Amino acid sequence: MEVAGSSCSSSPSMLLLAGLKLLMLPVFILWLLVWILFPTKPFDLWSAKFYPATNSTYFGNQGTNILIYTFPILLISILGCIHLHYAKRNDQYCCSSLRSYLKTWRRPVLVKAPLGIISFMELAFCLMFLALLIWFFAAAIHTSFSSITPESAEKEGQQVWMAKLDYASVWLGLTGNTCCAFLFFPVTRTSSLLPLLGLTSESSIRYHVWLGHIAMLLFTAHGIGYIVLWSAMGDLSQLLKWDFHGISNLAGELALLCGLLMWVTTFPSIRRKMFELFFYTHQLYFLFLLFYLLHLGIRIFTLILPGVYLFLLDRYLRFLQSRRRVRLVSARLLHSETLELNFSKNPGTSYAPLSTVFINVPSLSSLQWHPFTISSSSNLEPEKLSIIIKKEGRWTHSLYQLLSSPSSPQRLDVSVEGPYGPASVDFLRYDSLVLVSGGSGITPFISIIRELIHRSTTLASPTPSILLLCAFKTSADLAMLDLLLPISSTISDLSSLKLNIEAYVTREKAPPKNNAEMLNIRTKWFKPIPSDIPISLVLGPNTWLWLAAITATSFLAFLVLLGILTKYYIYPIDNNTEEIYNISWRALLSLLFICFCIVATASAAVLWEERKRSLELKQSSTMDIVRTPIASPSSWQDNNVDQELECFPMESVLHATNVHYGGRPDLTKILLECNEMNTGVMASGPSGLRHQVARVCSSGLADNLHFESISFSW
Repeated sequence: MEVAGSSCSSSPSMLLLAGLKLLMLPVFILWLLVWILFPTKPFDLWSAKFYPATNSTYFGNQGTNILIYTFPILLISILGCIHLHYAKRNDQYCCSSLRSYLKTWRRPVLVKAPLGIISFMELAFCLMFLALLIWFFAAAIHTSFSSITPESAEKEGQQVWMAKLDYASVWLGLTGNTCCAFLFFPVTRTSSLLPLLGLTSESSIRYHVWLGHIAMLLFTAHGIGYIVLWSAMGDLSQLLKWDFHGISNLAGELALLCGLLMWVTTFPSIRRKMFELFFYTHQLYFLFLLFYLLHLGIRIFTLILPGVYLFLLDRYLRFLQSRRRVRLVSARLLHSETLELNFSKNPGTSYAPLSTVFINVPSLSSLQWHPFTISSSSNLEPEKLSIIIKKEGRWTHSLYQLLSSPSSPQRLDVSVEGPYGPASVDFLRYDSLVLVSGGSGITPFISIIRELIHRSTTLASPTPSILLLCAFKTSADLAMLDLLLPISSTISDLSSLKLNIEAYVTREKAPPKNNAEMLNIRTKWFKPIPSDIPISLVLGPNTWLWLAAITATSFLAFLVLLGILTKYYIYPIDNNTEEIYNISWRALLSLLFICFCIVATASAAVLWEERKRSLELKQSSTMDIVRTPIASPSSWQDNNVDQELECFPMESVLHATNVHYGGRPDLTKILLECNEMNTGVMASGPSGLRHQVARVCSSGLADNLHFESISFSW
């Protein structure tokens, strides 16, 4: 390992990556220090000198805020894109000592609903962030209250307690603003910030939920505080005030109303039972941001602009990708109301196991997008992408009924966003893997097993031994084990792995008499049309470089337009006093410039990639447009006829599987009997199952077990 480490550290690419990290780290620390010092007197004294010194005729005070709060994060984002582009997939072997040290920090320390599974590292960062919020509010209150005197309160027509309530309400809002500065990072799917930390948007969505809860509590307290204050002062007319040269109360109330509507529907009891209500009300985020901007003005809005800017860029790229109709080649249907969709994929589009895609089927709903884990391997199946869908709700039930009916369509319109996923394959660092799944939770493990098949058969690389523990409700669900292999593979591909499968059927005491019939899988083939395209990344194989270029050029264009507007239109009117020119119009024009620059630069990049892709297709198009290695041309002649898939692979997989009826696996016993010194334990499925596995791994009874949670809570 020492030789490998030294060779890695001496390579030019590793030196570049190390240099980028050394540049990003101090920038991020300085950005955090600004937030820590924000509510203190030293910061007030420093800003009183710094703001006038940096006040220019091109940007005014908002330019100073852009420099302090917005520019650092966008710079880190751009450098992070370059870092991820040049990072090697096997870079974990160059940092084995660091990763070994972090194993302890990644162990679960809290396993409790509703927070879920929390590691030492997550707990440390959560406590530090809560400490930041408490410090931010406490320091601000201490500084503000010390300046209140009966005389100063009387000048404002208030009593001392009213003045204190006024200051407290202001700082409650600004503390919520601090949460908003981090709120959009976890839900920005195409961003370098999360991958730099080894995170994905799927695994980080709960951070967004936590931040949202805290922010809405603070904003609600902020609003209630002012309602109480105005009521005590007998001035409730302030509720309808829209100040065009200062804080607009009505805009803030509208923003709070939108936020409350989104907040109420996020609670699990509502979100799980009425997902569509949650989904549609959450689209109010744009109105929330709009009224939030009009409430505070662009100068204060720049404090949260980095997260909003990256989110808007990501959202527009997703919109461009969602306009495409992708090529659906086939579907494998199981009697357990589970199906596998197989799409044609651009060979240059690669993704890591555990990646996800978002699927939209317009014939079922033009607005609903549903996330699914990819079950295929981009290395084993370079021209195919597969997902597995089990009936869980109305949408999935409707899809299964549509495809399983005798009059199912010859072609299905489908749009895809993604794939999104981890930047590396961390599970390769373990000597053995224990994969624990419940029901459809087996889906992410299928992608892992297919990736290991590729590495063992094609690359002849050593792979960890695998113990797959899967729990199913009925015998019909056992057919999901056949999906371990793609259509084009045979059971011999599994023989290259050290794979042991233990299946548990919990609701049946013995195999049913018609077991063989229930385990049959039907394959339906679809007839593509020329306008259907293979799945590909919206920015092509060089996504990270394109994203860095788009972020840099769009933000630079925004600064140029903002500078021209301020210098030649706004400054001659108000001389940067912010008391003459309409603050709402300034905010709206700034938002318009941001949107225009993002749309223009992102559209240009996507059009360039599409043109390049179309040229490549024309050059390689001596074959028919519907060519694909995983579809049967003869099946296109009669697409209404179900074609039975050969049963040999499925039967062979089951013959190599130990099936247990009438009980659940004794996870504690099984896990504690694992003797490998470096064992990765991954759990996917119901929260109860994941929590049980996490408790065993964090109990201290087995130091060789390293837990990896797989949870998708979109």
